[in-house]
Amino acid sequence: MFIFLTILHIVVALSLILFVLLQAGKGGGIGAAFGGGTSDTLFGAGGPAGILGKLTTGAAVIFMVTSLLLSYFGSHLETGSIVPTAPVKARTESSAPIKPGPTTAPKSQKSEKPGS
Repeated sequence: MFIFLTILHIVVALSLILFVLLQAGKGGGIGAAFGGGTSDTLFGAGGPAGILGKLTTGAAVIFMVTSLLLSYFGSHLETGSIVPTAPVKARTESSAPIKPGPTTAPKSQKSEKPGS
């Protein structure tokens, strides 16, 4: 069922893109690219508004329904983990960063004399 809905969702998404691109807009749309001089020559005068409008609406409704069904079924799928179950090792070291020490070694108070 999940695979069928996924395939249907992809097909409807591609057809929705096609239906929207075929509609004549201000520039004539892709319908004018098929050899027509005017924007309504692909489906006749006044034809694309009715047919493509209904197809676009139907595809949009189906797209939304399949989106909701896929999200519902996807959240209820039982999936296994690919991580093997192993005990987690406890950290013994501190995770705090090490503070840098002085850059020069401190001078000792005792002065050593050569030969003593």
